[in-house]
Amino acid sequence: MIRIAVCDDDRTELNRARVLLDQYCEERQREIACTSFQSPLDLLAEVERGTRFDILFLDVLMPGQNGMEAAKELRQMDENVKIIFMTSSPEFAVESYTVNAYFYQLKPIWKESFFHIMDAVLETCAVEQVRGLVLRCKTGIVRVEPRKIEYCEVIHRTLLLHLTSGRTLETNGTLEDLSAQLRPYGGFLRPHRSFLVNMDYVQKISARAITMRCLTEIPIPRGRYNEIKNEFLEYAFQKGEVPR
Repeated sequence: MIRIAVCDDDRTELNRARVLLDQYCEERQREIACTSFQSPLDLLAEVERGTRFDILFLDVLMPGQNGMEAAKELRQMDENVKIIFMTSSPEFAVESYTVNAYFYQLKPIWKESFFHIMDAVLETCAVEQVRGLVLRCKTGIVRVEPRKIEYCEVIHRTLLLHLTSGRTLETNGTLEDLSAQLRPYGGFLRPHRSFLVNMDYVQKISARAITMRCLTEIPIPRGRYNEIKNEFLEYAFQKGEVPR
């Protein structure tokens, strides 16, 4: 289910947003969970507790910490939430790009424009959900496309995802759970209890190790070479990279 947060210090604007969202859900036959906040501090505290939102409607001009400042803090915890600013002032429109805002909407927000925004942002969310998995990392909540994962390793209860960009994401969990999450995407091989590799980036397989494109060597346990080689060749056959 899509989770939406609305943050505005004006209760009238909060109620208006809820009414529009209720109308949208009824007419589009969508099921959406919505949480309202009158303070950006309350919103940030909720995210820090682990609550994840897909979409955030955020006022800019609020007493204390304004919406733009809150968005900058939020981006440190969640790289994926779609931030839609709602404001009566156009002066922060350019600055909104610094927090990768999805949209900047001037008030008042009418039904037609609200429905248009919702249609677009929900379509974007749907595409991203198909393409990737969401991880809670030390740097915040991150959506990762499986094709960008070169290999993964586990050290105790810490999972390290090594991306093709050279970046490494660190999260908690087990390799068993991660393998299950990645299974629908195909192309991942577990040659060792502590490693999971993306076969698209395998450069070489020898009796003792798999060499990845980044030149990292993944150890192959004794007696598993033929099994691993055959699984890799079958994958290459299916992709048409190796003739039968």
